[in-house]
Amino acid sequence: MASITRRPIAPPMPSITAAAAAQSPLQPTSDQVVVLYVIVAMAVIIFGFWNVPIVRNLINPLKLFTIGWHELCHIIAAILTGGRILKITIDPHVGGATIVEGGVPTIILAAGYIGSTLFGGVFILAGWTTLVAKIMSFVLGIGLLMPLALVRDKLTIVLTFMYEGLLIGFWFIDHAQALRWYCLFIGVMNILFVIWDVADDRFFHKTNDSDAAQFSILYPKIPTHVWATFWILFQLGGLAGFALLGIYAFKMTQEEMDAQAATFLPTR
Repeated sequence: MASITRRPIAPPMPSITAAAAAQSPLQPTSDQVVVLYVIVAMAVIIFGFWNVPIVRNLINPLKLFTIGWHELCHIIAAILTGGRILKITIDPHVGGATIVEGGVPTIILAAGYIGSTLFGGVFILAGWTTLVAKIMSFVLGIGLLMPLALVRDKLTIVLTFMYEGLLIGFWFIDHAQALRWYCLFIGVMNILFVIWDVADDRFFHKTNDSDAAQFSILYPKIPTHVWATFWILFQLGGLAGFALLGIYAFKMTQEEMDAQAATFLPTR
């Protein structure tokens, strides 16, 4: 009886996802390393654009969005602690200010930087996955338009509609992948707000003091630079935490990310 020799069966090749699963859950993939580098680059770009005269006007709508959320956190904390809002200022050049009567000052002050950190952190997560970026784009779209109720500067109004146009256009670029970078930029701008706030106060002498300066008034024994250092470390820690969460939760290939994003308002 003749024996039949079968061809050896090669073991299945591991997919990128399987290979990633074999690594440490906090070890970034090559694509995720790119996001980390982009975060650093964006922080440098924002610092320059936030403070350089003339050039800073180009990001006025994004500054209004960031400052507006920061002040909204103060407002919410004031209301929840029994305070009364007397005046609100939101301006891309002089900063924001919320004048409150009553309430718990420490909680009201802390709410601004804490709120900016948490809000920015969610946008940071959008930089790791298109699905989250799609969802957060609606928040950004509405948030960019809301300050127009207070804005009278024609350039800022025109730029706002340009940023809205980019937001819509990015939905149709590479399966909405471009939205990730847009949201990541907003995330970095919010989660590191204390750096722009303190730099404005320390080097450019803006009209409205930073919250770090306000803390030194509330607690005179602790100087402003100590408060600034504390809140900068707090927000840097928040950035690191959300980045690690993104690395851990969204280990996907480009194809997997596109497939996941296609479950919510699919685009080409």
